[in-house]
Amino acid sequence: MSKHALLSASGADRWLNCPPSARLEEKFPESTSKEALEGTFAHTLAELTTRYWLGAISELDFENQKDVLTKNEDGRKFYNSEMQEYINDYAKFISDKLKEARKNCTDAFVELEVKVNFSRWVPDGFGTSDCIIISDDCLEIIDLKYGKGHRVEATNNPQIRLYALGAIEYYGTLYDIKKVKMTIYQPRLLGVQSTDEITVDKLLDWANNTVLPKATQAFVGEGEFAPSKETCKFCRAKAKCKARYEENLKQFDEAEDPLLITPEQAGAVLEKAADIKNWLKDLENLVQSTLLEGTPVTGWKIVAGRSNRIISDEAKLVEAFKRAGYNEALLYEKKLLTLTQLEKDFGVRHFAEIAGDIIIKPQGKPTLVPESDKRPVWQQDDAILNAFDE
Repeated sequence: MSKHALLSASGADRWLNCPPSARLEEKFPESTSKEALEGTFAHTLAELTTRYWLGAISELDFENQKDVLTKNEDGRKFYNSEMQEYINDYAKFISDKLKEARKNCTDAFVELEVKVNFSRWVPDGFGTSDCIIISDDCLEIIDLKYGKGHRVEATNNPQIRLYALGAIEYYGTLYDIKKVKMTIYQPRLLGVQSTDEITVDKLLDWANNTVLPKATQAFVGEGEFAPSKETCKFCRAKAKCKARYEENLKQFDEAEDPLLITPEQAGAVLEKAADIKNWLKDLENLVQSTLLEGTPVTGWKIVAGRSNRIISDEAKLVEAFKRAGYNEALLYEKKLLTLTQLEKDFGVRHFAEIAGDIIIKPQGKPTLVPESDKRPVWQQDDAILNAFDE
């Protein structure tokens, strides 16, 4: 097996909806991000911490291994007390899940970082499940999401479903598994958890009738392209994809052009054009990177952007004013740290205990979003109306 599966579980939402994109992506180099590296480190820390919470390793071993982990290159970049607090929450969550399972099944057990193989349905399909708990006829998959950008739902989530299929392949011959629970845990979103439940029969029906035919197409680069805001979001080919180009330009061809349009027509255009803003940014990045590499693009050039004055050496500036006879205190202003920094410095829980109800979260201003957005409908509030009047 290759290090990275062509049809990965994490990319399943993309290749299931747009099968040819899997092979198209091969034309572009893989890349990573600071957030992805942070997530990988957090998962490593999570496995170690959870093993300690479960009693699999001693406190001394835990501290020694954590010391090594946090002093490597990624550890120096990403580890802090806030991360450890979030990971402790995850470890406790797993520990509590196991205790709950053992109330009804004394033989319930947990395994961490399980290599699962779902190649029965996805060519060369494999991955790693963060946590698997088995009790009686129930198998539960728990997936840690350390990011805080957006909430991830477990319902109909193809990534965690593929992990479940791999787990059934691994454990199905030993246990009479009838149902599967799939839980996504996001500690940085206040411990948000989303859980879905499905029978093994229904999961296998999805695997045989949805996954298998789509994965077969994707593996050989066949099927229909289906560009959309969500499908294209993390696709490496998104800037140069001809199907996306044609789909977005088509929106202008189809748009009505009356002298006056209705709000319903405006909403329809906004819905169709949801990906255009992201697409234009991707095109801008493509043209800029091409020019920076030395290849000309007709009609475009690179110039120096706006620049603001900066203090090149703060210490030298302070010394210069002191020599001129000024009090150093005149150069500073007293200002509270941001909430994010305060929580990072004092720990989320400890900060909350001290601050109490001093910290409030006012209702946000009305914001236009698609109807599919998970947030509740905004309720009119006098304070908001007053803000608009100001």
